[in-house]
Amino acid sequence: MAVLLVKVVVVVLVVVVAVVVVVVVVVVVVVVVVVVVVVVVVVVVVVVVVIIVFLCYSITINIIYSV
Repeated sequence: MAVLLVKVVVVVLVVVVAVVVVVVVVVVVVVVVVVVVVVVVVVVVVVVVVIIVFLCYSITINIIYSV
């Protein structure tokens, strides 16, 4: 009876550890994906802002030189 109880406890512990490991891996993957998405969005926004500023600068220079 004691051997069966020990086997059950070991199986339960293994299952609990496996579930915890899976949850930790999923959380880490989600955090990494969120960080990558945020970095990509920030880079895209910066590039768009730089392009808009450059276009405004070019248009302003053209207007100044055309007058």
